[in-house]
Amino acid sequence: MNNGPKDLEVNIRSTDETDIPLIMRFIKELADFEKLSDTVVATEEDLKRSLFGERPYAEAVIAEIDGSPAGFMIFFHNFTAYVGKPGIYIEGIYVDPAYRGSGVGEALMKYCAGIAKERGCGTMNWCVLDWNPARKFYERLGAKPESDWVVYTLDEKGISELVESKNDRTT
Repeated sequence: MNNGPKDLEVNIRSTDETDIPLIMRFIKELADFEKLSDTVVATEEDLKRSLFGERPYAEAVIAEIDGSPAGFMIFFHNFTAYVGKPGIYIEGIYVDPAYRGSGVGEALMKYCAGIAKERGCGTMNWCVLDWNPARKFYERLGAKPESDWVVYTLDEKGISELVESKNDRTT
């Protein structure tokens, strides 16, 4: 982790369609950092449709320092049944290595927390790989790891197989 200059003014801004190439670049850099580059199948057209289409499914924001992109966050609403309120799920947060330690990550998290509070959300959630040093950062912000829950994922193939399967599966 680099220790960039502290106390730089971080500007967080909403995105529009002109930001799609930058968002795609940050997604690829995040995947590279997480050693998951081979899983990136998203295209700029996918992002255009999902972030800015007729029914946007997620929101993205860009963090800038002196007008230069320093990081990004993608998030969407979920619902927390036990709380009875919407929540925000952070799908991706990434800070360019040149700006790590400069307050960019904290600014992104505070921005998202502000949105959650403004929208009456009861939770903010995200997943972090167990080896990621950012875990210490999140815990310093007051987040707690959920050790009792296991995350499950169905990929596109698994979704199709489930839809097309007969009702012969047992639990």
